[in-house]
Amino acid sequence: MEVFVLLGFVAGIVLLLAGAEFLVRGASRIASALGLPPVMIGLTVVAIGTGAPEITVSVASAWIGRGDLAVGNIVGSNIMNILFVLGASAAITPLVVARRLVRIDVPIMIGVSLLLVLLAIDGRIGRMDGALLFAGLIGYMIFLIRQVRGEPEPIDAPYSPPAGRAGRMGWQILRVLLGLALLITGSRWMIGGAVSLARAIGVSELVIGLTIVAVGTSLPEAATSLMAAIRGRREIAVGNVIGSNIFNILGVVGIAGVAAPRGIAVSPAAMNFDFPVMLAAAAAALPIFFTGYRIARWEGFLFLGHYIAYTAYLILKASEHDALPAFSGVMQLFVLPLTAVTLIVVVVRGWRAK
Repeated sequence: MEVFVLLGFVAGIVLLLAGAEFLVRGASRIASALGLPPVMIGLTVVAIGTGAPEITVSVASAWIGRGDLAVGNIVGSNIMNILFVLGASAAITPLVVARRLVRIDVPIMIGVSLLLVLLAIDGRIGRMDGALLFAGLIGYMIFLIRQVRGEPEPIDAPYSPPAGRAGRMGWQILRVLLGLALLITGSRWMIGGAVSLARAIGVSELVIGLTIVAVGTSLPEAATSLMAAIRGRREIAVGNVIGSNIFNILGVVGIAGVAAPRGIAVSPAAMNFDFPVMLAAAAAALPIFFTGYRIARWEGFLFLGHYIAYTAYLILKASEHDALPAFSGVMQLFVLPLTAVTLIVVVVRGWRAK
């Protein structure tokens, strides 16, 4: 029985990835055919398309009352996007950060992360909270369109298919619809497998959502950013992560909060640990982005180290391992203070260099 559960879970991930691929390609070519700027396509269509697995899984989880899966998926995905995806991309090649991301999008990501924490303090993301977040997404999109319109094309702009190769509009629309169908089917299989897997190994649905489900739904972002870094498209590696995190909070949590009959329940465990980690990861990105508008390799490895430590903590806590107290003590007394000092030194050196 457990083998079939695991196969269904893996099959759900495969369908999610295939659906996201169809959706991104079709939507990008439709947007290109309509004459949207490539930067706009990269920060909206690509970010939303790669975030499609998160929205289908979280909305479906919230609808059936699996609040821990919905919350764990979003929080875990945002943490993974910053610490793992951005860190691994920078470890491959130093990343160039567009000035508009530093001035506008990263502060917005930090702001909406803080807003989500504030809305979840009462232990639930209700329909009014969801409507507020979704309204924020609409406002952000309108603001983004106005900002991007008329701006010169940057050298490392996110790739979009040339208008001449957009293909027939009917086929692209069919590709988008097929992608959506695969996403919906994959989300159902993945949620069912995740719930059964949590019961089988005796851990909470929150931990499954923060780890396995979050990694599975974040694979499109990871693949997009890592391939962009390998191919030299460095700005898409950063823009995709920032855009996806903003969309996850405003769009995914917003829609899930509105769709859930009784809102999304937020457990005390998530509020006490995982939400602060998500907020800290978002805030830690800003000082690094200020230092010459680039992310060096050592900064990427620093992010990767923190993601490994965070995942190890979740595993030790879920298994109630004897090493958990010692591990927590080392993190609190040495790793976190040294990281804070490093970030401060990096910022001070960056300002002095300017």
